[in-house]
Amino acid sequence: MKRTAFLSLLALLGGSMQARSQPAGPKVRAAYQDPVQYGKPFAGMPESQNATIYQVNMRGFSQAGNFQGVLARLDSIKALGINVVYLMPIFPIGKERAVDSPFAVQDYTAVNPEFGTLADLRVLVDAIHTRGMAVMLDWVGNHTSWDHPWIKQHPEWYVHDASGNIVNPIPAWKDIAQLNFENPQLRAAMISALRYWVFAANIDGYRFDYADGPTQQFFQEALGSLNSIRTHKLLFLAEGSAKKYFFQTGFQLDYDFPFIQVMRHDVLGRGKSAKLLDSLNTAEYQGAPPTARMVRYTSNHDINSSEGPPQEMFKGERGAMATFVVAAYMRAVPMIYNGQEVGYNQRVPFMGPRKPIDWTPNLATTAEYKRLLHLRNGSEALRNGQLASYSSDDVCVFTKTLGRQQVLVLVNLRNKPSTYQTPVALSATTWHEAFGNPAPALRGALILQPFQYLILRNQPGLATSHASTN
Repeated sequence: MKRTAFLSLLALLGGSMQARSQPAGPKVRAAYQDPVQYGKPFAGMPESQNATIYQVNMRGFSQAGNFQGVLARLDSIKALGINVVYLMPIFPIGKERAVDSPFAVQDYTAVNPEFGTLADLRVLVDAIHTRGMAVMLDWVGNHTSWDHPWIKQHPEWYVHDASGNIVNPIPAWKDIAQLNFENPQLRAAMISALRYWVFAANIDGYRFDYADGPTQQFFQEALGSLNSIRTHKLLFLAEGSAKKYFFQTGFQLDYDFPFIQVMRHDVLGRGKSAKLLDSLNTAEYQGAPPTARMVRYTSNHDINSSEGPPQEMFKGERGAMATFVVAAYMRAVPMIYNGQEVGYNQRVPFMGPRKPIDWTPNLATTAEYKRLLHLRNGSEALRNGQLASYSSDDVCVFTKTLGRQQVLVLVNLRNKPSTYQTPVALSATTWHEAFGNPAPALRGALILQPFQYLILRNQPGLATSHASTN
């Protein structure tokens, strides 16, 4: 959910960040009335840094607009190289002051009847697990709808103004009421609801909407409690900008809002140097644990609905794909928004009039995403290797090295031919093109065509090429 409270990019790049370390987590003492475990806990959860995430907007995913409508495409999602499916909010939404937003939650332990029943959700989770993928739910914990039962039952759980009225945190969103995370009873109730879905639907983690809102204390308690469920290995993704403590409190992943702004507005839009990405990486990962990762993407529900699909944002299809290569390979966990894998070039609303995705296949686009993701999935160096940058102003160039494995990525971030002067450090290695094409000679000047990218390896052997589509 978009918020104006995110840190500015200038502050991120120009300011220092506190050192972060992975916590052992608070000692969990509270007892919760958890439901009986449904199903068998999923044993295939990837390590967080090896995740490849796919975001599902149920309202736009199919004509049916429900859980059932997602089932038919699970094999296609798996074939992309996805191992984590992230479902947008599944909860009933408020009717008081409503604007049809799924981010105005009326009940944290119920299923929105628009999407189906708890049984339907379980069928979907089971089907995702059967295909070797994990499931994250979207948790909207900063605020509730105005007709959530807590409003009348526990008004003290909300923030009040000087006149005693419950606060609406952002006037532009009239449908939400601000929760008070200083209240320990509120924190306990929210944690109980978070635990509920792990047991009741056998889910594998959460993406926390507007994670800047709840307090650090809440996240310490909540993630500590969730991690105490020893039968499950859970994944936590923060959607927020307060990076100074997200990794400290137990999040493995964090949304990278600045990345898309740097790429779209600065590097592609204003023609600024691709070396800005080096400054971004330095700022975002300063003091972070080795396994911490930002989540980078070229589309998500907010950006797609308000600003357009990747083709609209990044100077066409080739610019969008060049940007995705940097997002997926440089130093991050990649995320794909439903529809972009078939080159769908329209907006997919998540509130208001429904506009389901046209899944007419674009064979070339789908095959390209598959090649890129499967190469990442099969390369320990790309996922977890040491990053070294060799960028010029126009071309993003970096290596990822792990042991004897090394991958070299070159991406022209201009919509025109760019010349790259190969440094001696790169030309001394014998490179092999990752997808079996002839490798260029890296000696002296290398000319890259508009938005062209090259992915080279220091070891022979072809990456698996998945040319099939849906």
